[in-house]
Amino acid sequence: MRFEGTDNYIATDDLKVAVNAAVVLERPLLIKGEPGTGKTVLAQEVAKALGMNLIEWHIKSTTIAQQGLYEYDAVRRLRDSQLGDDRVHDISNYILRGKLWEAFDAEEAPILLIDEIDKADIEFPNDLLLELDRMEFHVYETKEIVKAAKRPIVIITSNNEKELPDAFLRRCFFHYISFPDADTMREIVEVHYPGIKDELVREALNLFYDVRDVPGLKKRPTTSELLDWLKLLMAEDVSPEVLRSQDPSVAIPPLYGALLKNEQDVQLFERLAFMSRREQSGA
Repeated sequence: MRFEGTDNYIATDDLKVAVNAAVVLERPLLIKGEPGTGKTVLAQEVAKALGMNLIEWHIKSTTIAQQGLYEYDAVRRLRDSQLGDDRVHDISNYILRGKLWEAFDAEEAPILLIDEIDKADIEFPNDLLLELDRMEFHVYETKEIVKAAKRPIVIITSNNEKELPDAFLRRCFFHYISFPDADTMREIVEVHYPGIKDELVREALNLFYDVRDVPGLKKRPTTSELLDWLKLLMAEDVSPEVLRSQDPSVAIPPLYGALLKNEQDVQLFERLAFMSRREQSGA
């Protein structure tokens, strides 16, 4: 059972090695990288390639580790007891299974995605150490042990918003997805837009990487934003010549709203263009 990439996902050799190493070691695979570099999509594509079910747990700032195991709905049990409902005599009726329980209970080993773990409280990763290590946990209310029938492949993503605890990192196999170079990006574009004109891609990529390299940019555009931008360029029939004539230090790129996502960056490009025009007029 090896991951070799898919037709819909361009995986580098290093990334393939990381996925397969985590499977062999039976360790969670911790994936870091810029937003938009395909961390979440990786889990979906690994599941497709290996023919496994995917269970997704998307983490929010309010998420606590216990929710991944189970929750006890004491309020609903109290309400049912007041209504004289017979279900109150069986406490298991009020145990809500979490994503880890779902993964552990699966007959066939699934892929478990814990997405954007760094959004949660700093203690969140530590609170899952034993459960991910032993692949089991105790349900205190029912006195039962939930143990993984088949060990899931765990993929954890992080945008590096918070440092993760050392004890947690020791238990993971780590891989950082570097931002794609131009050749890899060209392959990614071809997957999403087969048959797109080579000249348009070449000029769009040149301008895209120039935009990313502008000093002082608050949010550099990502792969997903490049794909949106290319879709707009094709829809508006923007010629490669128009892109070739654009210089990020002189003018804002056409349809820039797909690339620049905050007013500070738009104002930065406007200032650069203004200063460049003033220098040219002064010359």
